[in-house]
Amino acid sequence: MTNDTLKLLNQRVSLRRYAEKPVTQEELDTILHGAMRAPTAGNMMLYSIIVVEDTVKKQTLSETCDHQAFIATAPVVLVFLTDAQRWHDYYRASDVAAYCQRTGLEFYKPHLGDFLLGASDALIAAQNAVIAAESLGIGSCYIGDIMEHYETHRELFDLPNHCFPVAMLCLGHYPDDMIRQPRERLPKDSVVFVDTYKQLDTAALEAAFAQREAALPKPNGLKAANFGQFMYGRKTGAPFFQEMHRSIAAALDYWQGGIVDEDKT
Repeated sequence: MTNDTLKLLNQRVSLRRYAEKPVTQEELDTILHGAMRAPTAGNMMLYSIIVVEDTVKKQTLSETCDHQAFIATAPVVLVFLTDAQRWHDYYRASDVAAYCQRTGLEFYKPHLGDFLLGASDALIAAQNAVIAAESLGIGSCYIGDIMEHYETHRELFDLPNHCFPVAMLCLGHYPDDMIRQPRERLPKDSVVFVDTYKQLDTAALEAAFAQREAALPKPNGLKAANFGQFMYGRKTGAPFFQEMHRSIAAALDYWQGGIVDEDKT
């Protein structure tokens, strides 16, 4: 890996404030080209990308995605979908059902494996977009909250049953006055293992999270006595996380045919 590539990876931060400088069409095309050159399962590209330009839709996203106002003013908003719809439609257009009948195969609708493969494809493409953007001096912020409020987002983007918004990126140029302060990651030995998974014991967990524990504000608004309690209150146990679980369950119900919209199959 070149020093320039390492620099791009090391200096990236989640950007929520943007320079008053538009992202040009040429820059956006470069970012999208980078995304579409990402590795993909079987070269199937089980994803789609929606470029959100409509200001009303951006405003809606700023409210549905955990009330983050900066989304509405982000120069570029990209929604990455896990998408098995395109191949399913192509198979139907190619009369694969007749082929299956002729060869004794089963003609399947998209299943959970397609969902997860599509999610992998979409996220790899999104990260390619992030690195392409960084190379142009354009920062980004992932918005996981796009997985919440599935029904609203399904209607907002007219999504068929076999598409699901798995990630969103807000992009814009770094402000000239910004001092980047990349956040620390967990220690390598708590994340990277050789040959087998290693479940961390209490001592190893305390060592892994020691730096974050030291930075925990005390007292804090969540009444947390340690960093584990703080993060559970802020993330895992919070209402928006529960909405995410409900939303994904609803999306999978559509995906698997538990809820059928004949116009979107």
